[in-house]
Amino acid sequence: MKVNVPYGKNDSFEIDVPGKQLLGVFDPNDVKKVDSDDAIDQALANPFDSESFNSFIDTSDRIVFIVNDGTRPTPTAKVLKHIYPKIKDKNIFFIVATGVHRAPTEEEYEMIFGKDIYEDLNNRNLIHSHDSKNDEMEYLGKSSNGTEMYINKIVADAKKVVPISSIEPHYFAGFTGGRKSFLPGVASYDTISQNHYLALQDSSRAMKLDGNPVHEDMMDAMKVLKNINIFAIEMVLDSDHDIYAVTTGDLAKSFYAGIDKAKEVFAVQIPKKADIVISTAPYPMDVDLYQSQKALDNGKLALAKNGIEILVAKCRTGIGPKPFYNLLSSEKDPKDVLDKIHHEWKLGYHKAAKMAQIGTWASTWAVTDLTDEEMRNVHFKPYHDLKKAFKDALDEKGDNASVIVLPAGSMTVPEVKDH
Repeated sequence: MKVNVPYGKNDSFEIDVPGKQLLGVFDPNDVKKVDSDDAIDQALANPFDSESFNSFIDTSDRIVFIVNDGTRPTPTAKVLKHIYPKIKDKNIFFIVATGVHRAPTEEEYEMIFGKDIYEDLNNRNLIHSHDSKNDEMEYLGKSSNGTEMYINKIVADAKKVVPISSIEPHYFAGFTGGRKSFLPGVASYDTISQNHYLALQDSSRAMKLDGNPVHEDMMDAMKVLKNINIFAIEMVLDSDHDIYAVTTGDLAKSFYAGIDKAKEVFAVQIPKKADIVISTAPYPMDVDLYQSQKALDNGKLALAKNGIEILVAKCRTGIGPKPFYNLLSSEKDPKDVLDKIHHEWKLGYHKAAKMAQIGTWASTWAVTDLTDEEMRNVHFKPYHDLKKAFKDALDEKGDNASVIVLPAGSMTVPEVKDH
């Protein structure tokens, strides 16, 4: 059976998988299409535990909008088409919630905002990209866990804030969306580091919220925002990146209302774990290896012990944060990487830990634009052609090896069907 595997924005690989070996090609689930314009309008008019959006923006106070950066598939531009005519002449400002990511490129800014709206906002100097290390921060208090909430002064000083985000599985926070617009979105580097240290615990994993220490710490930290009036706009996307559901209003209630919808899309049932798993980080989540790691982490849920996982990710801008790369490349064995993490902690180590953990029980290969040396240094067998990687995997695992393909691995969370 011929299987098409996306690569980057416009390219793809086609591989031929023997039918008897293919357990399935698993994308996010097909769900009923909705009218996205109607979904947005209805959600804005009928928020959870809040006045309508039109009432919310009926003010002379500054309204700060928090938007996701270019590593997320959030269709911010679609929402802005609906609300921009209503807000453009008001006292508004936009901040890009980069967390610890780099600032967007010009191409990414246009993708986030839509070209016309971006040009208008940019010409009026109404956009700022959050810098977790250098921006002025304001201390708002501590979570029960002790995470010190320093957030960008632009947000901290606002009376009204509108976070625009999307809800999809996240490999250690359970799900994106909601609270993540603030932490890590516009928080200080140290604040993010304190929260993300909790990601080293096994209970920090995709689609898990109850008992997930990262999520619970984030939610508890949100209480420091009590003096800010928040109107959240959350979206759930389907497998085509079209809007499936929109929830708005109270930060927590709009987030939890989207979770069930997100599970309908992203939680996929597989018959059993496979000997070979191909997991892709689709554009724009293939920006670098640091972001593409999510596809690797989801793919491991479909992988049998001693199997081979092949990550397919263009890694358009390279590896990502240096601490992440430096840790992984500092040791030749993944077990030694994990030992080092137990003795010291730096932000970026959480992703390195998750990657290294897979290497202790399976083989990790990768098809990327990175150099062979870079891939080997971070414990991947390097490839640039999926056809070649897949052929070698079949040669190694044998003619009866089972295969699972996840073309949107960053957003697809496999679960073995109950017997």
